[in-house]
Amino acid sequence: MRLVIVGAGFAGMYAALSAARLRDIQGVSPEELEIALVSPEPTLVVRPRLYEPRPETLTAPLLDVLNAIDVVYVQGSAETVDTKSRTVQIVTAKGARKTLPYDRLVVATGSRLFRPNVPGLAEHGFSVDQLEDAIALDRHLHSLADRPASKARDTVVVAGGGFTGIEAATEIPTRLRAILGKDAKPRVIIVDRNSAIAPDMGAGPRPVIEDALRKCGVETRLGAGVASLDKSGVTLSDGEHIEAATVIWAAGIRAAPLTAQIPAERDNFGRLLVDRDLRVPSAAGVFATGDAARAASDDIGNYALMSCQHATRMGAFAGNNAAAELLGVPTKPYHQKAYVTCLDLGEAGALFTRGWDRKVEMVGEQAKKTKQEINTVWIYPPRAERAAALASADPERVTDL
Repeated sequence: MRLVIVGAGFAGMYAALSAARLRDIQGVSPEELEIALVSPEPTLVVRPRLYEPRPETLTAPLLDVLNAIDVVYVQGSAETVDTKSRTVQIVTAKGARKTLPYDRLVVATGSRLFRPNVPGLAEHGFSVDQLEDAIALDRHLHSLADRPASKARDTVVVAGGGFTGIEAATEIPTRLRAILGKDAKPRVIIVDRNSAIAPDMGAGPRPVIEDALRKCGVETRLGAGVASLDKSGVTLSDGEHIEAATVIWAAGIRAAPLTAQIPAERDNFGRLLVDRDLRVPSAAGVFATGDAARAASDDIGNYALMSCQHATRMGAFAGNNAAAELLGVPTKPYHQKAYVTCLDLGEAGALFTRGWDRKVEMVGEQAKKTKQEINTVWIYPPRAERAAALASADPERVTDL
């Protein structure tokens, strides 16, 4: 029997850990149940941190962990999924193709930044979505030191006033002063079509966020979007032109394209609709997890968000349940009633909320310490020691806040 997991993000990593854990509990050998993880590199990109400087350091190796739990690593990109023949076609970095049959498949391919057809965006826009994007932005920011001081050089426009946009925007002043000198006066502007900043956070935390933006010197342009980009900067939908050498696009994400090959219903974000076991009902033998799945997290109408916090726990349930089907043992319905948000606010600290109503629990430096612990400890892979790695993947305990 073979269980194939596509993707080495947070959901894919925990799917592998959890499936291996159940296999171990059931006393089944790796030869009887092979667990294979497919990804271009055996590396976890710590995506929630890509708004920080030195993004090339924000990865964690996975090969030793996978070896410790007897998970086979298959290097390459999953190009085609055939749910009828139960095969995945994989393309290596050198262009070679190979077909990997599966008995159960876990789609953990994550998400990608949504880039609309805005004139000039492809040529002049940056992002902090994928590792290569964040590295390109970091190099660009450092290249600004070679330019003469000007209004455009010192101005950064961030398109999108959600979590990613706020974290990127509030970090930029510190990053630019480190590059241009402590006396530099960077100008950072968040542009968002909504009438309020951080629309998903609700009214409770918003005053904290607005105060933090003021402390960091971040301006906002609300009720307007980016109409076009060119070398000189951006033009907004209300006609305003902002001179800026740097534009960061942070306006929305969609499930990765591979999900489109699964014959199933999807939501507006391209996520596969799954049942409580994270099974894709219309595709036999297929599970979806993390940003690739729209899953109910409780019985009162809340659905998992496209976040690291949800992906880790969803991954653990998906891996466990895919293995459980093959081993003939009961599955565990996914549930995640606890939900917290920890939003980095740059020099102004951070904001920590709890619950779907986002009750503020911590702000400022206290919340910043929690954010740093989350970013540097909690979300990293377990150590490459078999017992500890398997113990970390109990679905009922992963991200149990």
